[in-house]
Amino acid sequence: MRNHNYYVYILTNKTRKVLYTGVTNDIAHRLYEHKYIEKKSFCRKYNCFYLIYYEWFIHIDYAIEREKQIKRWNRKKKITLVETLNPKWNFLNYLISDPH
Repeated sequence: MRNHNYYVYILTNKTRKVLYTGVTNDIAHRLYEHKYIEKKSFCRKYNCFYLIYYEWFIHIDYAIEREKQIKRWNRKKKITLVETLNPKWNFLNYLISDPH
C-alpha cells in the first residue's frame, strides 16, 4: 500500500441544508470540479460547494472505507461529526488553495 494524501470531505450548500460526502486525493482540485466542471452532478444540482469537514488519510483504502461509513450514516450522525471539529459550520474552502 502506497502512502499519499487522501481526503474524506463533507460539503454543504449556502443554507447548510444539504450534505454531500466524497473522497479525493486532491481536495482543492475536487472542490473546483464540483463547482465549475461537473454540469449534471448532485453538488451542482444542490449547490453543494462549501467545505465544512474533512479528514486526511495516507492510505486510499482507509479513506474509501471511511467515506462509505459516513455515507451510511443518517443526517443527525453526520451533523454530530461536523460539529465535533466545526461547531459553527464555518465554510472551510479558504483553508484549501484553489488550483486555478
